Amino acid sequence: MKIEIRKAVKEDCTRLLELINELAVYEKAPEEVTVTLDEFIDAGFGSNKVWDAFVALDNGIIVGMALYYIRYSTWKGCRLYLEDFLVTDNYRGKGIGKILFDRVVEEAKAKNYNGMNWQVLEWNTPAINFYDKYGANYDAEWLNGSFSKEKLLTL
Repeated sequence: MKIEIRKAVKEDCTRLLELINELAVYEKAPEEVTVTLDEFIDAGFGSNKVWDAFVALDNGIIVGMALYYIRYSTWKGCRLYLEDFLVTDNYRGKGIGKILFDRVVEEAKAKNYNGMNWQVLEWNTPAINFYDKYGANYDAEWLNGSFSKEKLLTL
């Protein structure tokens, strides 16, 4: 197996959305994925691009992804935010996640960002164990707030 890591291209979006749905099933929230393929493509490759991604390929087939964007903290400045990070089930445990994650870390360093953030569910022990190998910090003080599109329309 020879894994290739490269930036995602527009033609990858269908597969990326499949992986996003796989992640949502794993996280026990498949109904939460409501983005359409057109919206997803526009957000990644349209005139107001908001995300980038790296993909991991085995013989030309995407088997993993790391989708990220830049967030700005008034306290810390520009930071890379890793939104989704996944290696498909059949390819886990083969070191692909490390190669992919290391590529994201390199991107953050190359762009001179002031740090990198992500979220992990408290019950996701395999992911936590993975991040622990890097010496990750976890913030137990902050709660994540959100509004759905439907809620926004009622405000």
